[in-house]
Amino acid sequence: MKIGFTETVLRDANQSLIATRLPYEKFAGILSEMDKAGYYSVECWGGAVFDCCLRYLDEDPWERLRKIRAAMPGSKLQMLLRGQNLLGYRHYPDEIVKMFVAKSVENGIDVIRIFDALNDLTNIEVATKEALKRGAEVSGTISYTQSPVHTIKAFAKLAKEMEDMGVTTVCVKDMAGVMSPAEAYELIGEIKQSVKVPVVLHTHCTTGMAFMTYLKAVEAGVDVIDTATSCFSGGSSQPATETLHYALTGLGYETGLDPAVLKKVNDFFKPVRDEFLKSGKLDPKMLATDTDALNYKVPGGMLSNLVAQLKAQNAMDRFEEVLVETPKVRADLGYPPLVTPMSQMVGVQATANVLAGERYKNISKEVKAYCKGEYGKAPGKIDPEVMKKALGDEQPIKGRYADTLEPVFEKTKAELKGIAKSDEDVLDYVLFPQVAEKYFAARKAKEEKVVRYTIAPAD
Repeated sequence: MKIGFTETVLRDANQSLIATRLPYEKFAGILSEMDKAGYYSVECWGGAVFDCCLRYLDEDPWERLRKIRAAMPGSKLQMLLRGQNLLGYRHYPDEIVKMFVAKSVENGIDVIRIFDALNDLTNIEVATKEALKRGAEVSGTISYTQSPVHTIKAFAKLAKEMEDMGVTTVCVKDMAGVMSPAEAYELIGEIKQSVKVPVVLHTHCTTGMAFMTYLKAVEAGVDVIDTATSCFSGGSSQPATETLHYALTGLGYETGLDPAVLKKVNDFFKPVRDEFLKSGKLDPKMLATDTDALNYKVPGGMLSNLVAQLKAQNAMDRFEEVLVETPKVRADLGYPPLVTPMSQMVGVQATANVLAGERYKNISKEVKAYCKGEYGKAPGKIDPEVMKKALGDEQPIKGRYADTLEPVFEKTKAELKGIAKSDEDVLDYVLFPQVAEKYFAARKAKEEKVVRYTIAPAD
């Protein structure tokens, strides 16, 4: 039996460990070697990459993707997409979803892993249909979590419904690393009986169970697992690619990986990791095992962002309090899985509750929108008192929120005339208006500076 490996160092591994602060220039030199490794796919885009390129790295995320595509012609490039949220933090009109998916494929994406933070499948239908129409593989994704309202049978039913939608594979995304080996064996086994398409498992090392969880998932018949090159593995990241290749090969499984290439990839990234450690951008906390996450259910990317958020407010001494408050907020909100954008909402609200010294004294606009139903149907019942504080006299919406949204692309394109250079620029602005505007201004200034220095003065 062959087990496929999705390498995550270009996306989730660095998102979990260093809050997605890995610039293209830091990994460009190893891409041609990675192309020879034999990965099932390389996750390199989506998630927080798009936002961070514009916001922190002064990079065009589309150009980043095109460069990776050019350097890795033999690999399947994979991205993570949040369904109707795309890569932003709210729902967008169907026309934007369709265009974003089309442009992602056009610029080099082969596999789109599509999920909804609430497992509301009405929120992934449009993106799934468009991706299939454009010739991409679609990995329909279940946001795994544990709560009184989430069961093995319910997850298996979701998997079957995704297969009926036409997905290429079904992925179980354990973003907090809380899936035990026993749960993995039972869940993967149940899903394998429910669907005929390949099954993928994604987890994190946060709680220390991931290697065991993957082994039991393999025994249950999982087809693909997500791993990270070893120097960017562990802690809140994924298990090590090389270690699992070695272990599974020894057990008689095929991986298709070339260990000599894997070593070159890891040797390349070691000094990159050391540089981030030295600068403090890689906090040692992110490399440690934290069994408290079994109670907090906090995923790796959320942990690193909580640390960054509290450091910015000089409040790292309140870190444990925020972790304790997080599952309480999650229960109040009907047990949403802690994955973007829900992880940010719950984390920000938990932080606000702790720092204000009063629960829900200040409620974020995103949590208010969630309570209103703008993100889809909550898995469980939202606490009535929280609903009352969040909505006041407003009533929750009925039906699919995206159906109420008007098309915005052509209007936005007209507003950006002379600023946006492409449809991709317009999409940047639709998703992140203030961030994109700042990026466009910086780009223009940089271009004008280049012109001044390249045009020689007259004799």
